[in-house]
Amino acid sequence: MNESGKLIKVSIESYENEEFTKKAKTKPNRISLPVNPESFTQNFKVKLNTQQGQGNQGTNASYEGTAPEELKLDFILDGTNTIQGYNSKLEFNAQIDSASQEPALPVKDQLKIFMNTVYNMNGEIHRPHFLKVHWGDGFKFPCILSNLDLNYTLFKPNGDPLRIKVSATFLNYIAQKERVARERKRSPDLTHVRLVKAGDRLDWMTDEIYNDPKYVLQVAKANGLTTFRQIKPGRELVFPPLEKTTE
Repeated sequence: MNESGKLIKVSIESYENEEFTKKAKTKPNRISLPVNPESFTQNFKVKLNTQQGQGNQGTNASYEGTAPEELKLDFILDGTNTIQGYNSKLEFNAQIDSASQEPALPVKDQLKIFMNTVYNMNGEIHRPHFLKVHWGDGFKFPCILSNLDLNYTLFKPNGDPLRIKVSATFLNYIAQKERVARERKRSPDLTHVRLVKAGDRLDWMTDEIYNDPKYVLQVAKANGLTTFRQIKPGRELVFPPLEKTTE
């Protein structure tokens, strides 16, 4: 609940671009879950290489990368009209006459709205939407849907569902530009491109990337420089992987 005592519900916003600046044209582009999950699960995973050489009893696990964070939400979609405070019309922002006597959207209509928001492909971007999951003021999770399980548990006599247990897994999504800015990779086994600024020296730049200035001659050769003592501002320099650089 917020400071006024009003219950804050989990909401999901849909976007058409990976920078999360263009909201989806599909309506609604923001839905709230009629009933909050009792809990949510976050999964963090570090990828390690644990392969053993033949005849070895053990190995030193080497770091390969950090997998994107996962968020799992378990909640229900209900059409029994027995859950206090469950308002599917309001939470799914459906375009329905407010004077309608229908107490709630049928579950199959609730599911259709949910699927259009988080799962179905948007024809304009040729993929499902980029999403942001919000809960309160402090939890915001930019993501894409990675898995969805639907468990139908109650039915009308005609076979229409009355209740669906939903288990949705979302994968953290960070746009390429932001990810590169966050990582600020300086590994010597990657190719780097740097723009020369006034006052830069090639030996300093080489030391920054390779943690050793001794490779300055190889870098100069890779960039066709006849001297490494004077480099002009505004020029782009390539710093290749060490294993591909020869004296």
